[in-house]
Amino acid sequence: MTETILVTGASKGIGAATARRLARDGFDIVVHYHSDEAGALAVLDDIQAVGREGRLIRFNTADRVGTRVALEAEIEAHGAPYGVVLSAGLTRDAAFPALEDSDWDDVMGANLDGFFNVLKPLVMPMVGRRKGGRIVALTSIAGISGNRGQVNYAASKAGIIGAVKSLAIELAKRKITVNAVAPGIIETQMTSTLPKEEILGLIPMRRMGAPEEVAGAISFLCGPDAGYITRQVISVNGGML
Repeated sequence: MTETILVTGASKGIGAATARRLARDGFDIVVHYHSDEAGALAVLDDIQAVGREGRLIRFNTADRVGTRVALEAEIEAHGAPYGVVLSAGLTRDAAFPALEDSDWDDVMGANLDGFFNVLKPLVMPMVGRRKGGRIVALTSIAGISGNRGQVNYAASKAGIIGAVKSLAIELAKRKITVNAVAPGIIETQMTSTLPKEEILGLIPMRRMGAPEEVAGAISFLCGPDAGYITRQVISVNGGML
């Protein structure tokens, strides 16, 4: 029986690349999106084109009640997934004195609260399957080393690392692995406004990463060869740290 993985933020960027890669590697995919339905449908088409099953699910990860209702309906209809990839997130960059209250709240809501909001309805149903499982959360190089102009984003991503390391301990005896992947500067819509020449000087490999390169690490952590890897943070950053 083919296992299913839910990928949040799967309509674009790293999430979309991950959904496509996991489908190619043999998983059925639940494609989550919030606003980009066209992007989600394009990803779904690609999943079906490689012979895997897929379906869409829509909710705002910052909306605890809405997320729970959507996921409980998904579980009722299709059962709990084998795996979850938490890729949805956002940035609101500014120097700390210029951060608005909403810049802090929106980033924490989507990124850190989203970790809780998505996993809380899913963890016990995943445990109840008694077949193990995989959880991979996207953190960031900013959550490890910090970054100018990203106090809010770095705090949210550092919080995800702490949450991953703690949840991994709780779920280890259930054979559900919990890991984080920390991308560096990846060529996506989120990084499209960054000064490219200045950025390349910070990367030893002198290039930005591709979403597919992050997706490869995520897919490995979701696969059978990663059954003894848990509580880890895997960096994909071209040597930045």
